[in-house]
Amino acid sequence: MNKKVKVAIIGAGTAGLTALKQVKKVTDDFVIINEPPYGTTCARVGCMPSKALIQIAKDYHRRKVMATEGIHGTGQLRVDIPAILQHVRDQRDHLTSGVIKITDALGEKSITGHASFVAPDTLEVNDQKITAEIIIIATGSRPLIPKPWLEFSDRLLTSDTVFEQQDLPERIGVIGLGAIGVELAQALAYLGVNIKGVSLDEHVAGISDPVVNDYAVKLLQKDFAFILGQEARLNWTQDKNAIQINAVDNEYVVDKVLVALGRRPNIDHLNLQALGVELDQHGMPMFDPKTLQIGDLPVYITGDANGFRTLQHEAADEGRLTAYLSLNKDAECLGRRTPLGIVFCEPNIVRIGHSFQELEGKEFIIGKFNFEHQSRAFVTGRNQGLLRVYAASDDGRLLGAEMIAPEGEHLAHLLAWMIQQGKSVHEVLHLPFYHPVFEEGLRSALQSAAIKLGRTIPAPDLPLCDEAPSWSLG
Repeated sequence: MNKKVKVAIIGAGTAGLTALKQVKKVTDDFVIINEPPYGTTCARVGCMPSKALIQIAKDYHRRKVMATEGIHGTGQLRVDIPAILQHVRDQRDHLTSGVIKITDALGEKSITGHASFVAPDTLEVNDQKITAEIIIIATGSRPLIPKPWLEFSDRLLTSDTVFEQQDLPERIGVIGLGAIGVELAQALAYLGVNIKGVSLDEHVAGISDPVVNDYAVKLLQKDFAFILGQEARLNWTQDKNAIQINAVDNEYVVDKVLVALGRRPNIDHLNLQALGVELDQHGMPMFDPKTLQIGDLPVYITGDANGFRTLQHEAADEGRLTAYLSLNKDAECLGRRTPLGIVFCEPNIVRIGHSFQELEGKEFIIGKFNFEHQSRAFVTGRNQGLLRVYAASDDGRLLGAEMIAPEGEHLAHLLAWMIQQGKSVHEVLHLPFYHPVFEEGLRSALQSAAIKLGRTIPAPDLPLCDEAPSWSLG
């Protein structure tokens, strides 16, 4: 039986469910269609299981510092990989269960099945046609695996499958050292797995600042071996009991390979040709980056499905944005938040606002700070890291930052908030910084930038009386 609704959402991931929440504020005339599994990429195979594994790995790695602090017996600690992986799955299942309840509670409004377009306003699902005034594509993404490597499929791991393993082999190759590759490679190395990494990119974890990248490479190479700027080729060993990774003059023999070459939008089975719009070489339709609307059609593409900003918090924002704008044609233009990306290796690797690469060739100054001698970092045994902050040369307005730093995830949020509010270096230096905290590293970087900006009067970093809170005026 055919069906007509106001809104049809394809995909019950972060973007789809956030769009649904916004839609329900306006109408209950909707359906959400999802092809299993349920539970969102973040909760099921992405953000959360990886962070559970990373936390365990960091806890175990901490034993090396504890041994220097007078805590004896740390050498007797050992890891039980099967138990660790089961713990990760248990935590994952707890988190996904709440998400799954949301769709279960929708009853007939939640449809399990594969959706494809037959017209810009019509979908076909389970031999049923659904016509909608608005269609939101939120189908997410999947790990990218080169086709020639599929012959090694029994020996390949991805971020979608690694947490399902009952055990891990002694030797794992990691191909691709972006955010996912670096996080998992370091965590597995901390747990005793022999890791060999290869990346075609000369930069790790999305860093574009060459100085920060050089520092990060030196730190990470203490934890696991890898080479950069080389293309990896896979071959079976002679006995076909292992995989040989070849990268120019380098050769590694491993038991399994973790492929971390990025993710591909799940759009190839939607029959987007039925929309009647031009598709690029990857099958992606052109869409307005502000509204995420495809042409002038009543169709929107959001979250990982559009490949624009493939992060969980961005997917949530895009879900809200598409639902709000599609249901409010005369709505005011909605802007995007300051870009923020965090890699949860140790130390954290972070990009905020404009990257070094985006600013290269323009007028800007750089403030920097090295955490090797910072007091709080020193007493916690985490005194390694480098922060580089970018500011406009004329007015000192903060533009962006890249770093590898302890507690970088927290420094990143402070910087993102300041950048979004248009704050300058001097304005931020008027704000309070406690001692001893990691945030003092941010202040030192800003002080470094302030020196480059110059001042007509070398006043202390304190707010003027007419700018200060009332309690400081006496």
